[in-house]
Amino acid sequence: MQKSIDDIDFEKSGGLVPVIVQDILTKDVLTLAYANKESLELAKKTGNSWFWSRSRNKLWMKGEESGNTQKIKEILVDCDSDAIIYLVEPLGPACHLGEKVCFHNSLEK
Repeated sequence: MQKSIDDIDFEKSGGLVPVIVQDILTKDVLTLAYANKESLELAKKTGNSWFWSRSRNKLWMKGEESGNTQKIKEILVDCDSDAIIYLVEPLGPACHLGEKVCFHNSLEK
């Protein structure tokens, strides 16, 4: 089923939805970020991963400073329309620490 941006429930979590970013080829989960309506519109329009930074309180595009961009190949919406997956082709590491993925730490037992 096709969904539009207007179908996304941004209000459930104060104007933001979680975005899982996944490598379209390897299926690795690269990161978890958040999007507001404007960042999702930019992602759809440009084909680049756009998000809302909760710490900096501003829009940001992955790779705008590092050059490690992500080309969106498909955007998936969950059954409740309150979470998104960007399926991407990463052009460099996803993590700001230089790691391939942001999920590179294990929780101690």
